[in-house]
Amino acid sequence: MFKGFTRFLQRPGERLKTLFGAQQPSGHSTPTLRVIPRDQHDVSRRLFSENALKVLYRLHNAGHEAYLVGGCVRDSLLGKVPKDFDIATDATPEEIRTLFRNSRIIGRRFRIVHVRFGREVIEVTTFRGRPGDDQDTAHSQQSDDGLLLRDNVWGTIEEDALRRDFTVNALYYNIADFSIHDWADGVNDLEARTLRLIGDPEVRYREDPVRMLRAVRFAAKLDFDIEPRTETPILELAPLLLQIPPARLFEEVLKLFLSGQALRTFELLREYGLFAMLFPEVEEAIAEREWAKPLIEQALINTDRRIREERPVTPAFLYGALLWPGMRLRAERLESDGMPPIPAQQTASQQSISRQLQHTSIPKRFSMPMREIWDLQQRLPKRRGKRAFQTLEHTRFRAAYDFLLLRESAGEIAPGLGAWWTAFQEGDDHEQARLIAKTSGSPAGTSDRPKRRRRRRRNTSSEQGNDGRQE
Repeated sequence: MFKGFTRFLQRPGERLKTLFGAQQPSGHSTPTLRVIPRDQHDVSRRLFSENALKVLYRLHNAGHEAYLVGGCVRDSLLGKVPKDFDIATDATPEEIRTLFRNSRIIGRRFRIVHVRFGREVIEVTTFRGRPGDDQDTAHSQQSDDGLLLRDNVWGTIEEDALRRDFTVNALYYNIADFSIHDWADGVNDLEARTLRLIGDPEVRYREDPVRMLRAVRFAAKLDFDIEPRTETPILELAPLLLQIPPARLFEEVLKLFLSGQALRTFELLREYGLFAMLFPEVEEAIAEREWAKPLIEQALINTDRRIREERPVTPAFLYGALLWPGMRLRAERLESDGMPPIPAQQTASQQSISRQLQHTSIPKRFSMPMREIWDLQQRLPKRRGKRAFQTLEHTRFRAAYDFLLLRESAGEIAPGLGAWWTAFQEGDDHEQARLIAKTSGSPAGTSDRPKRRRRRRRNTSSEQGNDGRQE
């Protein structure tokens, strides 16, 4: 970590100036390499994953260039603990695969290598070069709109650096001598807390529209300002996101909202017109229902809090909150046409999910629990007799209960039901009986809790042979 760590955290800009000296403003067309030797920075190998270091050293010892690159270097310089470790090298995917038996080559659009150590995955990429018109389409291909369909042209580290998206991500930690290579004035932008695209922003966004989402994510996560030239085209080019496969956008949504700054991310996405490209029906519902935006905001606040507390967060609940306003809007319209409430919500759920799948995929392992949480919203008001106990024992009850509290806090429904379920969960048998009696009008002190049938003990001799083995 940096010397004078406490002072650095208080005034990171001044600390970076002290470490690296003043620089000229970035943004010129051909950034020059600046090598920061080990004795001029305090980024230590102790900050890095042991497995990432293993990959670096094996590549280096095999005669290859090997660098930690991107977010882990950026975050280390900002005084943050790095979490994801990406490696750039001059070794080809096939050469990397030969060196690491615990690896596999993935991707067709961008071929990368994942080296797996248990649950940790180290991502290794080959230096990328500049795609040209004379390249074989098997290696490089662009659409008529400029979208990169395939980008597997290998190049030098300099070409690789200038192909990176933001200047603060074009920082390379060299395992050979522990120096930091700054190819695009990234340190200067770190000091200014500025997010700046390398190259012409419009061209870069057309190459890969997801860069607009990354700009928002990094601005929210790092509390950086987006440089004017970088932010100007976003609003106009936001519809380019419709070209991106839904599966890829699902992964980007998780990164956006599970980074610990979900609320700020949501605000920026709407400011730049990107949210409507990801969740069009939700944006429409926000305009029509006053409670929709507060519900989503509270869900995101809760998500940020759980991440800070290192508690689990499920995409099923997150997507459930995001899509609920649009789904309810559909259900209300169906009910106004004469459809009963339960079939109306089931139909609306299917329609909403189908429309959302055109923009971001939702794996069934998340969409099915999400629908269960939604369905339970219709069961929670029904508390007479055995129903309260049956609902309480449902696998998704706790998530559905939290969702109910969310709806009440947003003003979608009147408060009261949430307090009843809070008391019912926390009460003993007598209190639960009293609460049910108050709801159903049955005499206090009686309970309709389902009685557990006594299991008859099986005669094991009829199921096993004389030697005790199962037959």
